[in-house]
Amino acid sequence: QVQLVESGGGLVQAGGSLRLSCAASGRTFITYAMGWFRQAPGKEREFVAAIGWYGVNTYYAESVNGRFTISRDNAKKMVYLQMASLKPEDAAVYYCAASTRFYTDYDKYDYWGQGTQVTVSS
Repeated sequence: QVQLVESGGGLVQAGGSLRLSCAASGRTFITYAMGWFRQAPGKEREFVAAIGWYGVNTYYAESVNGRFTISRDNAKKMVYLQMASLKPEDAAVYYCAASTRFYTDYDKYDYWGQGTQVTVSS
């Protein structure tokens, strides 16, 4: 089992940067692929980025590709989402999630954090 806690959200101006962190607990962290999702008010939860077990494989939603970077540190049991060139439409609650496979579908993820709010002012 994995427990996930996100941090790093906040208010940023459009064009700015922010780094989200996700701290995981549990001895089996390395056996999970990790993903970031986001959900804006009135919208469905959407995939943002995913990273494989050893950090070699990554995949991004088209809307963030080239602006966001996902990474992980297995020794520290951490996952990061570096966000750059932020846009008002990036504003949402961002969730970290763990899955036994490398998926983009949110319903394939087994464990979720509580989320961290990202607000982007125009």
